[in-house]
Amino acid sequence: MIHQLIFADAKPGMTVEEFQRYWVEVHAVRYASKIHQIKKYLIDTTVPFNDEIPLWNGVAEIWLENDEEQLASLQSEEFLQGARLDEPNWAAFWKTVVIDTDAHLVLEGPALSNNPTWIKLLILHKRKEGMHLDNFRKYFLNTHGLNVLKLPRLRRYMQCHTRDGYYTIGESRFDGASQLWFDDVQSLRNALNSPEYKNLVEPDMEQFLEMKYNFSLVVKEHWIIGPGKR
Repeated sequence: MIHQLIFADAKPGMTVEEFQRYWVEVHAVRYASKIHQIKKYLIDTTVPFNDEIPLWNGVAEIWLENDEEQLASLQSEEFLQGARLDEPNWAAFWKTVVIDTDAHLVLEGPALSNNPTWIKLLILHKRKEGMHLDNFRKYFLNTHGLNVLKLPRLRRYMQCHTRDGYYTIGESRFDGASQLWFDDVQSLRNALNSPEYKNLVEPDMEQFLEMKYNFSLVVKEHWIIGPGKR
């Protein structure tokens, strides 16, 4: 199954709160959720964290069965005459970043809920220059992933690896993303200040990632379709 991540931000003149509210309550419900090929649909909206200013203030997560279903969704009337036409009403589309990924659930954790209370750290990654893509994926999953599992109070952990199609005619802007779930903002803050992060996870990231191209967001989840498939 394709796990698509869409990073978006507000159009000029719209506040973050207005942008997030429109995305969750209007665009998602009236337009995007009507695209029949979408099996699951989640919107992540940013929450304040350590005075950081994220590059984007929301992420859509979309699940589609396969490439054929994805193509059909992009050719559908619901997309072309609905969701696509609505995008300029709320999103700075020139800032949008989209990656299709293969998801690897490293730590399953508690059952997902359509009314989640936890928060999530979402990080975009670019591998070190000169590192082969296959080696990056193996290291990311089999070495770095095991280190991340040592973080205190980590509830759930997923890696999203950018799909091969993004490298057909060049380099993908990003090679993958990490998703780490915690009970609340303070639990996340404690984990990032822990010896496990400072002495193990952070130094390890520097071994295989271009840190200047690492971008993180702290978000809360809003299920539009899911967490089960429709």
